[in-house]
Amino acid sequence: MHGDIERILLSEEEILRGLDRVAQTLTEEYAGQEITAVCVLKGSCIFVADLIRRLQVPLNLAFAYVQSYGDRTEPGELVTHLMPTEDELRGRRVLLLDDILDSGRTLRLVKRELIARGAADVRTCVFLDKPARRAVEFEADHACFQVDDLFVVGYGLDYAGRYRNLRFVGALREEIYAGEDVTP
Repeated sequence: MHGDIERILLSEEEILRGLDRVAQTLTEEYAGQEITAVCVLKGSCIFVADLIRRLQVPLNLAFAYVQSYGDRTEPGELVTHLMPTEDELRGRRVLLLDDILDSGRTLRLVKRELIARGAADVRTCVFLDKPARRAVEFEADHACFQVDDLFVVGYGLDYAGRYRNLRFVGALREEIYAGEDVTP
């Protein structure tokens, strides 16, 4: 797997420092409040697990699953599956957590769905922000890191289901995905 990586963009140590920084900001922002943290599966599970253990606020954890890419690299129609019930969302402050903000389509869709189900407030936090790929108007409230328009893997991010278990974030060598229209 490591031979498929062109270069390391974020080391494990840099990732942990970024998580500490964002967790401190979120802890201050939500001080004295209970929140519902919604993790967008699958890619953000590692990021979310590490981040919420650093938060010093009471929270409930819920999940959302958005189908879009599968084994393909071309975006398709987004389909949302929310696991929190309306009772778990109604009137609550929600922190929507995702691994990467690129096109903006996924987070925009999930945020709208959470609000439609009765969340009092929905703020967003992403591990990586890739503004060069934005297809819709959407900005995260918090981001651990900003990355260039590269195909990134590791620390939960994948290509065709692989590389999620890398402890760092790296740029995937182009020949691994050559010939495909890559959007993540």
